[in-house]
Amino acid sequence: MQNSLNLEGVEQQSLRDYTEKAYLDYSMYVILDRALPQIGDGLKPVQRRIIYSMSELGLSAGQKPKKSARTVGDVIGKFHPHGDSACYEAMVLMAQDFSYRYPIIDGQGNWGSTDDPKSFAAMRYTESRLAPYSKSLLQELGQGTVDWVPNFDGTLSEPVVLPARLPNLLLNGTTGIAVGMSTDVPPHNLNEVASALVHLIDNPKATVAAIMKHIKGPDFPTGGELVSPRDDIRQIYTTGNGTLRVRAAYKVDKSDIIITSLPHQISGAKVQEQIAAQMRAKKLPQVDELRDESDHEEPIRIVISKKRGVDVEQLMSHLFSTTSLERTVRVNMNVIGLDGRPQTFDLVGLLREWLKFRKQTVKRRLEHRLQIVLDRLHILDGLLVAYLNIDEVIHIIRTEDEPKPVLMKKFKLSDVQAEAILNLRLRNLAKLEEMKIKGEQDELNEERDVLEKILNSAARLKTLIKKEILQDAEAYGDERRTLIVEREAAQALDETQLASSEPVTVILSRRGFARAAKGHEVDPLTLSYKSGDGYLAAARGRSNQLAMFVDSTGRVYSVMAGTLPSARGQGEPLSSRFKPPDGAEFCGAMIGDAEQKYLLASDAGYGFIATLADLVTRNKAGKAILRVPPGGRAVVPAPVPKDTECLIAAVSSIGRLLMFEMDDLPELAKGKGNKLLNIPARKYKAGEEQLVAATVVPEDGDLQVYSGTRMMTIKWADSEPYYGERALRGGLLPRGWRKVDRLVGVAPGE
Repeated sequence: MQNSLNLEGVEQQSLRDYTEKAYLDYSMYVILDRALPQIGDGLKPVQRRIIYSMSELGLSAGQKPKKSARTVGDVIGKFHPHGDSACYEAMVLMAQDFSYRYPIIDGQGNWGSTDDPKSFAAMRYTESRLAPYSKSLLQELGQGTVDWVPNFDGTLSEPVVLPARLPNLLLNGTTGIAVGMSTDVPPHNLNEVASALVHLIDNPKATVAAIMKHIKGPDFPTGGELVSPRDDIRQIYTTGNGTLRVRAAYKVDKSDIIITSLPHQISGAKVQEQIAAQMRAKKLPQVDELRDESDHEEPIRIVISKKRGVDVEQLMSHLFSTTSLERTVRVNMNVIGLDGRPQTFDLVGLLREWLKFRKQTVKRRLEHRLQIVLDRLHILDGLLVAYLNIDEVIHIIRTEDEPKPVLMKKFKLSDVQAEAILNLRLRNLAKLEEMKIKGEQDELNEERDVLEKILNSAARLKTLIKKEILQDAEAYGDERRTLIVEREAAQALDETQLASSEPVTVILSRRGFARAAKGHEVDPLTLSYKSGDGYLAAARGRSNQLAMFVDSTGRVYSVMAGTLPSARGQGEPLSSRFKPPDGAEFCGAMIGDAEQKYLLASDAGYGFIATLADLVTRNKAGKAILRVPPGGRAVVPAPVPKDTECLIAAVSSIGRLLMFEMDDLPELAKGKGNKLLNIPARKYKAGEEQLVAATVVPEDGDLQVYSGTRMMTIKWADSEPYYGERALRGGLLPRGWRKVDRLVGVAPGE
């Protein structure tokens, strides 16, 4: 037996249509009722409900504060049926003077700090009331200025928007992420915004450039410096989108750099940790000490003690580039306009839209007040009739069963007037009351005339709006906190500037193990090596210079000398740092400043002079510099002394030594080079003649020839037997010295 499903009265819908509608409904809810602010008061629903609920609790600026839990309970119980923690966080944000440019709530207790904005105490511990600035949002609430809607359960009413007397959206800014859109409006200075509004009222067709004469740029609660170019700021205000660069402000006191303000939403503790991490990694040798001297009087005071001779601007530029002392602030002025739709406004468009809201609000306030005045005048007219005919009125009231219709007919009164007469107390029947009524009538007639003149004159209405804006600016405005200074983009120092500068000797073993010994006096031959390994080459330089290594294929690799392991150990294999070609072996080391020159050569007898600046590479696979024939290999490179005449010395595997003028050899960035020594064309077979070593001998210096553990010195004056033109065969070394391991050029006096 089958059960038939009764679908009568049930709407059928495809899953696609249902999910599409459900997602769209959710999206619109998030956009309109949660994430994006209204342009009128610049508030999201939860913020508006918190402020309104606090005003209903009597927590105005002059009243005694109450527990925050009381406020949160009222908000979620009456208007905002969501989580209490989220509601309290929204409340905390409006109380933090480092988050809001003009705090709306005055909090007592722990409401968080710039180092940790979420370190606020629980709502059962803190107390709160509205700040004086909140008056600009609530002052006109009960004056017929805004529409009201039922709360979530229909038992109470809440305002759709608060009748803000100032553009709170621009003053305090806002951030929010909705579905498919977001908003990021930076805070601004009240005095500047008020001045811009007055200018826009007087000049409705004002451009962004004209408004920017009043609003220079955002003004963040924590100060700092806005360093974006003015053209970038103008572009953001023109389009409503873009990014700004904000950095910390600092001053210099002798050898101390004192950071006095930080970019918005940046923690001082985080900045100190970032700087300290660089100091621990020995990447900030320019800094001696880092101190936090922040206190109640100076909430931000981070002291950086620099070493003598350090350029302050260069150091701070590096810190701006590598720490949170500079941050990028996103701007996206996407808010809900007066038509109830989200829209991205430019600066002038946003101000115009708010002025429309303000004009509507003021007109509704004036019309509401005018109606109250007219109603009161109507009642006073009726009361005055009663006083002029007091005896007859009393007689009607005493004798008639239904005196109201009789009064209305006798004296041509309205229902409201008759009711007011019947509600009179006996004490108000005195003759003085007649004088009071006439006096009140005169005052109200005067007020009515003023209200009607304003409502009937666009110019008077504009004047009133300007006057009220300037009054509020005087009451709540203050000086700009964020300085606007156009500066160049921050530039991080490179590794050579960050590392400490100490003399080091870079040592390379035959198996490709590298290390760095402190000082230039170390003898590499006396160091310990792994079993089966031994000394191959050494180069003297400084720890903040790049050590470069050449492999047998002619590729060059570079690494900061200070990062190499200490010579107390046996070094580390370069193959763990770099990725040389299969079968390649490391053949030599180089170090020096960018202008230092080295002699590079291959065992085929070709070579050239290279400058270290041309050899630098960050690629782990190295950089092809010396062209080595297949089967050949590079020989140990030799440094070229500066500012002196030099000879090139090259020796072959059969003991032929040739010394020739260095000027005969070209300077190249890469390539094969020219022939140094005339070696018969090699076929790379065992026993064939090859170049085994080459070096540079400074003028009047010595050439040291090493063979095994023995060393022979050839003085400059004794070099004639080996001197000749480049690419000649050279002279044979004495018997017993023809198996050469290496050549070393020594300057005179060394």
